[in-house]
Amino acid sequence: MPQAQSKNRRPQAGLTRVAALLILLVWLVVLGTAAANRNNIYDWWQLRGYRAPSTVAGLATQDTMTSYARKLFYVNHPAIEDKATFGNKCPNNGGEQTIVLGCYHSDEAGIFLLGVNDPRLDGVEEVTAAHEMLHAAYDRLGTADRNNVDALLMDYYNHDLHDQRLLNTIAAYKKSEPHDLVNEMHSVFGTEVASLPTGLERYYERYFTNRAAVAAYTAQYQTEFTSRQATVAQDDAELTSLKGQITSAENALKAKETAINAQKSQLLSEHNSGNVDAYNAGVPGYNSLIDGYNREAQTVQSLINQYNHLGASRNAVALEEDQLVNDLSSVSPIKQ
Repeated sequence: MPQAQSKNRRPQAGLTRVAALLILLVWLVVLGTAAANRNNIYDWWQLRGYRAPSTVAGLATQDTMTSYARKLFYVNHPAIEDKATFGNKCPNNGGEQTIVLGCYHSDEAGIFLLGVNDPRLDGVEEVTAAHEMLHAAYDRLGTADRNNVDALLMDYYNHDLHDQRLLNTIAAYKKSEPHDLVNEMHSVFGTEVASLPTGLERYYERYFTNRAAVAAYTAQYQTEFTSRQATVAQDDAELTSLKGQITSAENALKAKETAINAQKSQLLSEHNSGNVDAYNAGVPGYNSLIDGYNREAQTVQSLINQYNHLGASRNAVALEEDQLVNDLSSVSPIKQ
């Protein structure tokens, strides 16, 4: 009987070990599946019960975000804020150096956009939304994927980027955020460059069904600045030319005035000495000098009027540019 009992126990012990191994295997599978789907689980948790505000959903639609990009955007619960709130959420504009006004807090802790109401700057919010979404997308890239994208971005920057504004933007990022430089390129190139090499265009198809629409928004409001800057530069050049003409004409007038005063003194001398014939002979020439002087004085006054009118026009355009810059400033103006 003891032998029989011993034989009965061994299979039970074996089954127990098998069961334990099966349970361990199941847990490993569960843990592996959870790890592989960590982002999906996190997204589900973040988006449970979330419904994007119509303004936020509108930005995603206008940016032609894919379903994946829209999810990345919504996971961060984007908020469009006034200047005071935005300034608190995104100190120093979140470190951005480009013509966007928003910030993305790493580890998907939120996207904040400055509300811009000036119709001349339509498109700023769309570009900013896309720019910040791409920061979230860059965070999600795996090592191999990121290395490949980084290489494409750096190759474009080193060989094909010729837009001076963007070159200046990247130069500013090199100083302010050298460790996040390629991350910033990822957002800037994806939203502000109209045409990219095939490899990058295919990559950005993950996020946009029509990336050109986003770049068009950039061109649209950037023109509001570049056109005014060009006008001010052209006016400044013309004002410099007019100033030179005015100075030259005024110097010529002074020379004529000196000649007229000398002629006048001569005529008075002839008149006072009783030399009537000499006096009468000199009067026509003197009057001709006066006529010429008056004509040139009118020309100078016309140039001065033209200078003043152009200066006022130039200053009005410069004021418009200042107003646009203020609209894109995250600092609230001081109320007086």
